[in-house]
Amino acid sequence: MLGVFAKKLGMTQVFDEAGNLTPVTVMRVDPNVVVAQKTEKKDGYKAVVVGMDDKKKNTVTKPYAGQFPENIAPKKRLRELRDFEKDVSVGDTLGVNVLEGIRYVDVTGVSKGKGFQGVVKRHGFSGGPKRHGSKFHRTPGSTGQNTYPHRTFKNKKLPGRMGRENVTVLSLRVVKMDPEKQLIMVRGAVPGINKGLVLVRAAVKR
Repeated sequence: MLGVFAKKLGMTQVFDEAGNLTPVTVMRVDPNVVVAQKTEKKDGYKAVVVGMDDKKKNTVTKPYAGQFPENIAPKKRLRELRDFEKDVSVGDTLGVNVLEGIRYVDVTGVSKGKGFQGVVKRHGFSGGPKRHGSKFHRTPGSTGQNTYPHRTFKNKKLPGRMGRENVTVLSLRVVKMDPEKQLIMVRGAVPGINKGLVLVRAAVKR
């Protein structure tokens, strides 16, 4: 799997040579430093462990610092890239060049949290009549049985916490890459908040 971890910066627009406007989401690839490598012989699978964003020295405990080689500063974020298709070694830095020549990418991130929501917003229920005296506007309605079994079945659509889930958006077209500023611009929406961490990898269905 070819991919890098990036930070979502927000949206803008790009004009092509013909003057056509394309809305894009901008992501910045901060240095992905290879901290460790996992092998099938030792760990049962192949993976590359990358770290991002240096931690302050006074916040690093000895057990946490022990997993980093001497020449690499402890990182705030650690993530694994399984079955990485390029040969890398500990200490290497990954950037947008990993995705060079790739036209479509899949982006995985944690969606925005929307708090506790009702069934109309959370599940798209149509709700009841809006007229006066209806007494049924945005309530979920019946949730169980009047006779045996007296319970609510699993997976019943009810109010609850909405958002903050791991979401993958497939086959986003890469509109532009800026190796100098380490930016990736893709057409379409990317999950998560601005400055949130996302995984950008080569599309699996393209």
